[in-house]
Amino acid sequence: MRIGELSQRTNTSRRLLRYYEEQGLIVAERSPNSYREYDERFVDRVLQIRGLLDAGLPTRIIKQILPCLDKPRVIYFPDATPEMIATLEAELEQMNQRIECLVRNRDAVAEYLESVRVHRGRREYDAEPIGQDGPTV
Repeated sequence: MRIGELSQRTNTSRRLLRYYEEQGLIVAERSPNSYREYDERFVDRVLQIRGLLDAGLPTRIIKQILPCLDKPRVIYFPDATPEMIATLEAELEQMNQRIECLVRNRDAVAEYLESVRVHRGRREYDAEPIGQDGPTV
């Protein structure tokens, strides 16, 4: 498939796909007319890369662990160095901190929206017309 199809199927811009290629995260074959060609496996690979980036891993770490990804969400790294393990542990801690922050922010936004709904509901109730004999029940 060409870069446009990979872009559509992964909801990833062409520019970002080219960046992944520059970083050595994906490798495209070149057709005789120099178009990039990707095989089917790159759909999952790009989704893995995006997930790891969204989790906060830098591309230099992703490049090191990509060969160990045999399917989504599974990392098999039998010859990890102590430095790599320490780096991954530090990244995990940073991810946990970001998750805690996201949860706090999500809860605050949800609480705000709920208060708006309650307030809006009261306003709509207060705005109901009142008949001569008082509110209808």
